[in-house]
Amino acid sequence: MPKMDIVGHGKLCAQLLSDIAHDNVSHAYLFAGEPHLGKFTVAKWFAFRLIMEGRDPSSQEKITDEIDRLIHPDFLTLDRLWIEGVNEDWGVISKFSNIPQQNRAKTPAAKTDVISVDDVRVLLDRLTATGSSKYLCCLIRSIDRMQMASANAFLKILEEPPPRVVFILTTSNQNVLLPTIVSRTRILNFFPLKPEDLQSLTAGQDDEDAAFAVHLSRGAPGSLIELLKNPDALRLSKQMHTQAKHFWQAGSLLERLQWIMPFSEKRQDVRGLLRHLGDALKELHDPVSKVKYAKAYSELAEALQTNAHRGLLLERFTLAVEERAC
Repeated sequence: MPKMDIVGHGKLCAQLLSDIAHDNVSHAYLFAGEPHLGKFTVAKWFAFRLIMEGRDPSSQEKITDEIDRLIHPDFLTLDRLWIEGVNEDWGVISKFSNIPQQNRAKTPAAKTDVISVDDVRVLLDRLTATGSSKYLCCLIRSIDRMQMASANAFLKILEEPPPRVVFILTTSNQNVLLPTIVSRTRILNFFPLKPEDLQSLTAGQDDEDAAFAVHLSRGAPGSLIELLKNPDALRLSKQMHTQAKHFWQAGSLLERLQWIMPFSEKRQDVRGLLRHLGDALKELHDPVSKVKYAKAYSELAEALQTNAHRGLLLERFTLAVEERAC
């Protein structure tokens, strides 16, 4: 049984296999959890197991290949979208999605990563196609990309699903979904993996780099893989993490300002800044300092979600840290 590069999530996979074994397969599943935990990988694996149901084991290799190449008639997936001026390479899109999207090229609204009403209509047309498997599996990545109109159109499909269709949906933001959509799915929650579950991904890596990458990935195998595939990004992350530690331990206001103020430029990765500052704060040995700085850090994280001037926010934050350091 191919695992399709699944790392961890053994209990979830066992539960899905049990659904098949006991003929208790739902017409719709919702895989919910933070980004890069492997939700779509598990969805693809589950679809493979559903399509293999009742088939001769000798067809396993052929079906696996057809699913990988998105040519199996009972495997539909809506992942990467055609976006005007951003993602217009049909060759690339075809490696991720096999539900037609030519309609998007004719729609002025197709300029963002939003699943439209027209996309849902095209999807419905494909769901009526005939196939040879017991189940027809339809995977939709990030169902939260649907806005109200498209979500309502999709809800109608869930209310009266076509025969043998199994929807496998993923989301990193369940709170924004229509409650009526959520209520018509079987929810499986994905959680970050333990460091020991990620060790298989670090084989052949430098021990120090591997340990740091595992720490930085926060239990998300997808994030860990991307870090290890990009040595330059990993090196820059290690550098920023070291500098963030120095920020908390700096001996002067000037020293802190010299490091943090360049992040006021829009092209700088402010999310990365927050992540490394937060991790470095947790690593401080002095519990009193942790408590003193935590409020300033929380206020910065909240303020950066607004449209306030980034430079002023960073300067105010640094002054607050300096006051607490005295």
